[in-house]
Amino acid sequence: MTVISVTRDYGLALRQVELAHGGGRFLGPLSLTVAPGEVVTVMGPSGCGKSSLLAFVCGTLDPALTGSGRILLNGEELASRPPEERRIGILFQDDLLFPHLSVAGNLAFGLPPDIRDRKARRARIEQALAEADMSAFYDRDPETLSGGQRARIALLRTLLSEPCALLLDEPFAKLDVTLRARFRSFVFEHARAQALPTLLVTHDPADAADAGGPVLEIDAGGQVMARRTAHLG
Repeated sequence: MTVISVTRDYGLALRQVELAHGGGRFLGPLSLTVAPGEVVTVMGPSGCGKSSLLAFVCGTLDPALTGSGRILLNGEELASRPPEERRIGILFQDDLLFPHLSVAGNLAFGLPPDIRDRKARRARIEQALAEADMSAFYDRDPETLSGGQRARIALLRTLLSEPCALLLDEPFAKLDVTLRARFRSFVFEHARAQALPTLLVTHDPADAADAGGPVLEIDAGGQVMARRTAHLG
């Protein structure tokens, strides 16, 4: 994958991150480091704060919640920056494609604003589709795509925005077993090729095993119970 060419030296680091609601802490303190090209998995029961952790990292934490601690990306502090300045891409369970736009229109939405030339924008989109074996889908209506195809377009749109880190909030959960394994490999391959530090939230041990990196297990009270390395098989 050659859609993006961004140098990343330090990765993503969280230092003593805590999340609270109504003055009561419900997650943390949590510290972790995600190296460029590495996938770190966070696992735990529903409601323990995993998705809120990702929201805090990308700057979209619910106003009813408060977060503290340091967020560093490539050595730079992010906690005080608005979401659009953090250069962090995120994928959710739902692909969130715009139904009124074509596949190309959806991908164009992810392009950096400094790419203004129409030919350059089209070339970037066509390159991304070709590298995903979807060259024939430029003008397609998203409603005509399969679940796996929609998921791939959602990932390409995120990568075209040239993020410096990637957050994955259960993006494989709604796919069937075959598609899940295929798309999971597609995501991890692209993240590694682009040296993106990647933080994955999941309930599925198979996701963590395929990611192959460190795993943080969080209990119902938001405390880190264990840190281990996932193994395939």
